[in-house]
Amino acid sequence: MKKIIPFFAIGLLLLSLGIFYWWQDAISPFNPSQKETKSFVIKRGLTVSQIGNKLSDEGLIKSPLAFKVYLQFQGRSDQIKAGEYKLSPSESMKSIVEKLIKGPDLVWVTFPEGLRREEMVLKLVNELEIKDKENFYLQFMQASDGKEGFLFPDTYLFPREVVAEKVVSVLYDNFNKKIAPFQEDIKKSNMSLNEIITLASIVERETKTDEERPLVAGILIKRLKDGWPLQVDASVQYAVATKNCKVFGAECKWWPILSKEDMSINSPFNSYKFKGLPPHPIANPGLSSIKAVIYPKESDYWFYLHDKSGKIYFAKTTEEHKENIRKYLIE
Repeated sequence: MKKIIPFFAIGLLLLSLGIFYWWQDAISPFNPSQKETKSFVIKRGLTVSQIGNKLSDEGLIKSPLAFKVYLQFQGRSDQIKAGEYKLSPSESMKSIVEKLIKGPDLVWVTFPEGLRREEMVLKLVNELEIKDKENFYLQFMQASDGKEGFLFPDTYLFPREVVAEKVVSVLYDNFNKKIAPFQEDIKKSNMSLNEIITLASIVERETKTDEERPLVAGILIKRLKDGWPLQVDASVQYAVATKNCKVFGAECKWWPILSKEDMSINSPFNSYKFKGLPPHPIANPGLSSIKAVIYPKESDYWFYLHDKSGKIYFAKTTEEHKENIRKYLIE
């Protein structure tokens, strides 16, 4: 037994030394002589293991395992930010980890469908961590004046120091690129591009799924052709929020639950009081809603509503619609 203990101690010492030297090598630069930086992109949703493997595959670190252990030991596994970085094989693992936690030079920003431009810029200033938020907000609003509806919702990669005018240009150029394949069909629709996007913005806010959008678009187009008021809550929400949300930085409900008083607001966006389309789009629609207006689905329906779970119900007559209101909204 006395002989076993020294052997065990020696073995433990050798193992400890082996781990120590492995660790020192694993966290050292991949190639100290290669000073050039290379682009390294972290997409949203990647795990620490996936990021470590990617760093190793691209010749930036020696050991994905050491990378994972390093982050876990520091309790920072959940602090890595998506985006594009400039990294060098000559950097130590500590240096690389600090950059990944500090945040990228380029940041992924996703704009979901149906946001107003005010919502888009507020999302931008937060995700890009812009210091002079109010000035950026004002510049964005000025640059995007007249472009509501034409700022395409998508995922973009922006530099942290990007200027507001550049963001608007990128979103607007992407819109034109996305809409280009449909130009001929737009001409055949007997609607101008502004009318199509205005109606598409309403469809975007009024619907939940791709399947129901062409049907709702068809209903609204019928109402327009027959001289009905559109009678859509989304346009009234736009009017109410435009009136109430004036100050940058103040909390605001951009799509509020409407009161009876709200429904009587004197605004050209009140589609219960005024016939025809609103003066301009109320939000920035996605391609699905735009296509729904270009290629609407004909039906015998004139009315629709969503229940509290979001399921849509259509009706052909006023009586059927009132019954749907009673069954799915009142009871």
